[in-house]
Amino acid sequence: MLDFFTIFSKGGLVLWCFQGVRGPAAACTAPVNALIRSVLLQERGGNNSFNHEALTLKYKLDNQFELVFVVGFQKILTLTYVDKLIDDVHKEFRDKYRNEFQQKGTLGLLNGTFDFKEDFLHLLREAEESSKIRAPTAMKTFEQSLKSQKTVKSMIETRGEKPKEKAKNKKNKGSKKETSGTEAAIVPSKAAPDAKQNPPAATGDREELTKDEILQKNREEFFKKRLKGGEKSNKSPKPETQKEKGKKPRVWELGNSNAKVLDYSNSTTNGNTDTCPTEEYDPDMALGDRDREPGRLYDLEYESDEEEPEDEKVIQNPSQPRAKKGGLGGMFGMLKGLVGSKSLTREDMDSVLEKMKDHLITKNVAADITVQLCESVAKKLEGKVMGTFTTVTSTVKQALQESLVQILQPQRRVDMLRDVMDAQRHRRPYVVTFCGVNGVGKSTNLAKISFWLIENGFSVLIAACDTFRAGAVEQLRTHTRRLNALHPPESHGGRTMVQLYEKGYGKDAAGIAMEAISYARNQGFDVVLVDTAGRMQDNAPLMTALAKLIAVNTPDLVLFVGEALVGNEAVDQLVKFNKALADHSMAQTPRLIDGIVLTKFDTIDDKVGAAISMTYITSKPIVFVGTGQTYCDLRSLNAKAVVTALMKA
Repeated sequence: MLDFFTIFSKGGLVLWCFQGVRGPAAACTAPVNALIRSVLLQERGGNNSFNHEALTLKYKLDNQFELVFVVGFQKILTLTYVDKLIDDVHKEFRDKYRNEFQQKGTLGLLNGTFDFKEDFLHLLREAEESSKIRAPTAMKTFEQSLKSQKTVKSMIETRGEKPKEKAKNKKNKGSKKETSGTEAAIVPSKAAPDAKQNPPAATGDREELTKDEILQKNREEFFKKRLKGGEKSNKSPKPETQKEKGKKPRVWELGNSNAKVLDYSNSTTNGNTDTCPTEEYDPDMALGDRDREPGRLYDLEYESDEEEPEDEKVIQNPSQPRAKKGGLGGMFGMLKGLVGSKSLTREDMDSVLEKMKDHLITKNVAADITVQLCESVAKKLEGKVMGTFTTVTSTVKQALQESLVQILQPQRRVDMLRDVMDAQRHRRPYVVTFCGVNGVGKSTNLAKISFWLIENGFSVLIAACDTFRAGAVEQLRTHTRRLNALHPPESHGGRTMVQLYEKGYGKDAAGIAMEAISYARNQGFDVVLVDTAGRMQDNAPLMTALAKLIAVNTPDLVLFVGEALVGNEAVDQLVKFNKALADHSMAQTPRLIDGIVLTKFDTIDDKVGAAISMTYITSKPIVFVGTGQTYCDLRSLNAKAVVTALMKA
């Protein structure tokens, strides 16, 4: 049974609504609003269904008259007639009120009276009856199966007998050997000495021997051959020197054998950086551009070519004939293809969409995401009348660019500086947790974000909760020393701007994070950055530990650190991280990923598809983009720059 069926314009004006379940009139408002926010406005129309709480919504777009048809029903129901119903309603509603839409336009929507209840109920009854008429698929009888065609004799196998196919193959091999003359001459010569030692028994003797006697005789011959082989192997000389067991450590020529030099375990303590040895290094190596504005997060830039003859070639419609030089027929043919005289159909866009799919996949967009993007563009343009002097390719490309920019634009902007100041007013630290797979750059980008926060006047406490990877604590300790060298306490009124909180290795990460947050609250730190161990998305014990850390400490922001080098793997990582955080969380409303840090962006040139894949699959914003090797190489995402790089041929 249907919960509701509604028809409204893309401008938000409800034309007609049917409510099949008793209840308040606003019962269908929340699901439809969720559909508009999450699908229609975010250009995620690749699938024609959308789930909201206990309801499943299916929708159809009419791009010619800018209408949306939505049907809602319970998720647990399997209604096979819904697709047919929505198509029939769409066709009937268009045909009935076509004149009002074409002649009156927007006024027809505002002033029109759409009495469609009787027609809808008639179509609903027809759809329900058509689903009942369909006979269920009957099971095959035994006579129709392959097993019934086999005889009982073919299924019985006696011991010692081999299948006929193998016997035939052996016979064929034997016949090939007999045909070759050289092999036929060699075989009897080799078999001659054996024949002397063991002369063949007469046919009468073979018949007299029983099966047990034949088996005993074969065993004796087998053991004789084995004993002869053992004597030959014993005659072989033994090596005089045997290799020593075990491995010796390799000694490098320029190495240092003194392990004490490499021991940094007691170089610092929590909350005390006086004992840390100071480093002498070039600040330009850590800061990069000295002329930059301190504390400012620059937008990601991409240099696009101003001359775009290649782009014009892509925009041309390959299905249209090229104009001949000096020919009137070619000129009129080109104008006929350019002037918008008909609405777009799916067949017109198929060839262009296939090229767009291949182009996006080469730019590292995940294959599943590419299919959904192109499907969404096709649904958005199907039935829409083309503009004057435009081609199919240019129309599809423009729609795809708009969709990509809309996807990269976040639903909710993450302004960390504003949130930190809000936490200051409540006299508590702002907690950020970093998570991700191994080797994506969590610790490095944590240090970059620390430098950015320090330059904006906030003190930072780094919680070393990666208690598994060897060298993780020492890496953060090195970053802490260098950040304190760039921003010494003398420049901030004697206040140490960054400190490291660590408890060594092999400890509970959730407990260390809780102690670090308590320490930051007592010492007056503004921000706590929690570094976690890298883990694969399929490792259930480590994902359970991460969910425990987030559920126990309730951070203000959970950032997923992913690298821009991945393609299809980005979708798998984000989906499984979110699923693991939801499944293993102890809270009723589990905390999921709030934002994304995209690293190694400077290594991919224009293959920026990972940004599209990550934002499409999670609807979460990319908060930071890591580009280089210095502390200043931190950028904010510029959606237009990324789309420009993505669409570049």
